[in-house]
Amino acid sequence: MTISADHAARDQVSKAPAGDALSEAAKKFGITAEDYMLPARHQIQMVDPDGRLISEREQGTEPGHEYPLPGDDELLTAYEQLVVGRRVNDQNSALVRQGRMAVYPSSHGQEACQVAAALCLSDGDWMFPTYRDAVAVMTRGVDPVEVMTIFRGDWHGGFDPLKHKVGIQCTPLTTQLLHGVGVAHAAKLRGEDTVVLAMCGDGATSEGDFHEALNFAAVFHLPVIFFVQNNKYAISVPLAHQSVAPSLAHKAVGYGMAGERVDGNDVVALLAVLDRAVKLAREGSGPLLVEANTYRMQAHTNADDDTRYRENSEVAEWRAKDPINRMRTYLTGRGLLDEPTEARILSHAEAVAAQLREGLSEDVPVDPQELFRHVFSVPTPQLKEQSAMLADELARDAAAASSQNPGSQNSSAQEAGK
Repeated sequence: MTISADHAARDQVSKAPAGDALSEAAKKFGITAEDYMLPARHQIQMVDPDGRLISEREQGTEPGHEYPLPGDDELLTAYEQLVVGRRVNDQNSALVRQGRMAVYPSSHGQEACQVAAALCLSDGDWMFPTYRDAVAVMTRGVDPVEVMTIFRGDWHGGFDPLKHKVGIQCTPLTTQLLHGVGVAHAAKLRGEDTVVLAMCGDGATSEGDFHEALNFAAVFHLPVIFFVQNNKYAISVPLAHQSVAPSLAHKAVGYGMAGERVDGNDVVALLAVLDRAVKLAREGSGPLLVEANTYRMQAHTNADDDTRYRENSEVAEWRAKDPINRMRTYLTGRGLLDEPTEARILSHAEAVAAQLREGLSEDVPVDPQELFRHVFSVPTPQLKEQSAMLADELARDAAAASSQNPGSQNSSAQEAGK
């Protein structure tokens, strides 16, 4: 990634060096810059797998890493989106088996990360998701059918990124981090109040794009949150074969930014950590790296056989940490979730699933000329020639089919008139 000298000059004139700003951010908490950058010694957790709110002493917090409990309304909204997200994941897996979707990378078990990522952002902020983050995109407010269009194999991404402030889900590994950094840099140059949340998995941290994105964001002190969903496997490669760092969040200090690690199946802790990260980025504290420890309960995609590289006992262990059961127990225990509310949420989830079944079962008309319309704003002579060749071939095929069955059109008309 490069930057023009003019942009660099403006940035240096208008802002203090990133190192000075980092020290100022640390001073807000009365700690050193090193303690600000390093994650807390233990991951942040607020609600345990049994749905119990744990004491502050057990939450993993320490000076400069304290987090207030999110509000009740935010927690109820998050729970509803968790339930909807799980239903969407399961419905999409069924649609793949029915041939209505070409592929689907399920986030079953990771819904807490998905929901918190979307809910922590303001309307003017941007989110750059991975291919596995469909639930996050949907929670951001994009129509569910539009979100899943890309997995049906259509030629476009399904929704307008500018309208929703959401990048198209990326299949190439880690490229979305560079896109997010670019948007954050442009927003900073324009003086906009924009925070970017760029999502990736543990496998992405092994890519060169990860280094380039984090280094650029740190050097130019950009308002970006790098949100790593560590689900323990880069397809079939376990984390231990990618990194021996104490945690992926510890990588932050090497770039001169703050890092934190959080229980990725605890939506309460996720909301607390990400809400504060967004606040700090918006206030000018620079980029942050947040690692969420979670687990991919299902196969990488429908084309993957996860039994070849992990044991059923491992999956069962993580099933006991399910984020939805944890949140349901916690909210019920606090009297925030009753049977009528639960019934309404389940009804909403079923309505979204029905919307997906109906929308993705519709046959979409195919226009072969779409191959040429969106390559260049002004078609090249070669594209015009190829388009004309295809049009001629399609016309000849249609004429041949008509000559072989001349009565088909009349028969169809007669049937329609009955």
